[in-house]
Amino acid sequence: MTTSAELIEHGHGPSKQRRINQLGLWLFFASETFLFGAFISSRFATTQTETPADLNQALALGLTIVLLLSSISAYMAETANAHDDRRGFKIYTIATILLGTLFLGGVALEWTEALEYFPPGTIYGTAFFSLVGLHAFHVLTGLIALLVILFLGKEGRFGSKDSWPVEGVIKYWHFVDLAWVIIYPTLYLF
Repeated sequence: MTTSAELIEHGHGPSKQRRINQLGLWLFFASETFLFGAFISSRFATTQTETPADLNQALALGLTIVLLLSSISAYMAETANAHDDRRGFKIYTIATILLGTLFLGGVALEWTEALEYFPPGTIYGTAFFSLVGLHAFHVLTGLIALLVILFLGKEGRFGSKDSWPVEGVIKYWHFVDLAWVIIYPTLYLF
């Protein structure tokens, strides 16, 4: 195993490692963008701009607001961590987790309604369940990552001197929220 002293000796100090981590995360986001882009384009290729009249517009708008609020609380958690505010970090991370969980509960409710009106065997249903399912999976993995940083952060593992793990998870959360901001009009408004 390579020690920190050996990394620094070979020019791999903390700032270079941070840049490498950031580049890796942005490359991951680029690949995820292509994945979401393929699902979104397949929605339009198969159904054009037709949307069923039975879509629950109010629920979808509510879910969008919940995710936007979760981005604010995630940002507050990251900021609290950067300022060594453990209490604030804990509160805002828990708020983000609760909002993400609320979003997934809303998706489950939307799916039970959607199964009745446009099941997965229909063209729109396949596009709907595939795209929302892909996004819900990313929300779930984001929630798991948030739980990990919450528990490790409660032990004092992060702070202003070691903020990359928190920053990386929060950036991922923002990416997932941004994906929904594009998915929402794709499925519900066009």
